[in-house]
Amino acid sequence: MPTRFNRVYIQAAGYHLPGLPVDNEAMNDFIAPINRISLRIKNKILAENGIQQRYYAIDKNGLTVISHARLAANAIEDCLQRTNTKLDSVSLLAMGSTGSDALIPGFAAMVQGEMGARPMETLSSLGVCASGIAALNYAAQSIELGAHQNAVVVAAEMPSRIFKKSRFAPRGYQSDFDAHFLRWMLSDGAGALLLTDKPHAKNGLRLKVNWVHQKSFAGDYPVCMQLGLTEDRSKSFLDFPSSSEAEAEGALALRQDIRLLPHLFDVSIHEYVKLVKDGWVHSNDVDHFLCHYSSNRFIPVVEELLAKAGLTIPRERWYSNLTMRGNTGSASIFIMLAEFLETHTLRAGEKILCFIPESGRMTAAYMLLEVEAADTQLQVAPAIAVPAQQEMHIAPPHDPQLAPQHLQQLLQSLASVWHEYRSEVWRSPIIHKLVSNQFTVDDYRNWTAQWVPQVREGSKWMHEAVASLTGDYSELANLISTHAGEEQNDFKILYEDYLSAGGTETLDNLRRNPGGDALNRYLHSLAATKNPLGLLGAIYIIEGTGQRIVPALLPLLRKQLDLPASAFRFLEYHGANDEHHLARWLLAVELVLAKNPKAANTILATAKRTAQLYLMQFEHILDA
Repeated sequence: MPTRFNRVYIQAAGYHLPGLPVDNEAMNDFIAPINRISLRIKNKILAENGIQQRYYAIDKNGLTVISHARLAANAIEDCLQRTNTKLDSVSLLAMGSTGSDALIPGFAAMVQGEMGARPMETLSSLGVCASGIAALNYAAQSIELGAHQNAVVVAAEMPSRIFKKSRFAPRGYQSDFDAHFLRWMLSDGAGALLLTDKPHAKNGLRLKVNWVHQKSFAGDYPVCMQLGLTEDRSKSFLDFPSSSEAEAEGALALRQDIRLLPHLFDVSIHEYVKLVKDGWVHSNDVDHFLCHYSSNRFIPVVEELLAKAGLTIPRERWYSNLTMRGNTGSASIFIMLAEFLETHTLRAGEKILCFIPESGRMTAAYMLLEVEAADTQLQVAPAIAVPAQQEMHIAPPHDPQLAPQHLQQLLQSLASVWHEYRSEVWRSPIIHKLVSNQFTVDDYRNWTAQWVPQVREGSKWMHEAVASLTGDYSELANLISTHAGEEQNDFKILYEDYLSAGGTETLDNLRRNPGGDALNRYLHSLAATKNPLGLLGAIYIIEGTGQRIVPALLPLLRKQLDLPASAFRFLEYHGANDEHHLARWLLAVELVLAKNPKAANTILATAKRTAQLYLMQFEHILDA
């Protein structure tokens, strides 16, 4: 799921391109053809990628003119100068790149040292084209949470040093096509963004980071772009006796397997389809599409895939500076955005979608920006600060350390299940909407409408379970019967809440959603088996939800919904009474384990399955 932001803004965007522009003819002065077929490969690749000029941080003799760290520092200085922001006001530096001047330490530390910046938090994101977006996502989250007010995100690439002709001397100036290919594709450059939670408007507008999404498919595909492995990817450069031998075997050549590239755009567009389906973005709402494609050859590929999905973004909305700035890897989208903001007049309400595919081992990254009017009220407090604290401190229904010694192992295992379940619930669409202050009365009405028929079944499957218990578990049967009796009319309270929220359906017309239906069927089926002791695991999750999660949600509901107190009676009742129910549950577990210690495994397994199904119910609520 994308990370949504409520109070993160791009205050400024800057970039640095080293030296003078280098056209296609002048390339030979910097990264000369290494053998007879080089020129033919060069002409073919340049004809396809459409790049007419680029920039290099080396001179015609192959000597480095500017370090990688200084390249990044120059971009940061350009960014900060655009708003007269002092470096001392920045407390986080997040850096994205494929590498640095040194293997160790991290690139962010090297850039901080290059600039002589004050002590601050740093992050070095190592990857390929999407590494800069990964760094941006971290910085944006830090600002959203209130950890920082100003952060600089920078992406810089400097591949020219490994493309110069002298690098191929150890191999007798021979190279495979995959290493040839990138010499004519990539160039040097850096881009930087200043993120803040207190933006200063320009021309009555602010640029808000709406959300960021990144997903890797490395588990599905082999390596596509790499540096440090042999041509067959079977051996690392570190496995050779010396660096010179590794270089002679081509383990220090940057390669890209172009045969895998079609898969990159295929998975990326499928991921975009999911974002549209889940309501994060709509193609018709995209006013500007900044697409990082490495070659003009891929424009029709992206267009065709979008068209097949019925999600076409008209070409007049696309923006790219590939032709005149070259392909600078992770820095491309930052440089592109900076130039876009320099050259375009924006209007409040416009949306800018950034798309960054990464071929390293297949990653798709997206970012949605929104132009906001300066008079729009800012989120002053971290929008997720309170919910995040509540989530982090929602304890399991029972503290294992406070339980009798013979129950602690089971309760510890159940607590692990609980924490994973609680985290997933907190990130479900319905709860995410609530903690993001976007919840509506309609949402609450839909929720209660789907919940009523599920609660109505609760006492029924418990009575079925009692009937399935043998005489050896008579005490357990009595406990469950008492519990079922106390809860058999709870659904009526919840139905009254539904009516108080404006619901109009009759009780019998209300239906469980697919997740609730799956949970109900599972519990009834289990209750019908002989001695269904595992149901104690189900009760742990269900009652724990009422005792732990509900109390954390109730204040948020009351704050956001203009509803009478009578609309929350069920939630208030369970938040206060489920603690007593869980005390009874602990007694039931003691009774069971005294007779059958092996039942602990069954209780734990049922808790896991119930958590999965209960979560499914949460995830389907907004479908209605």
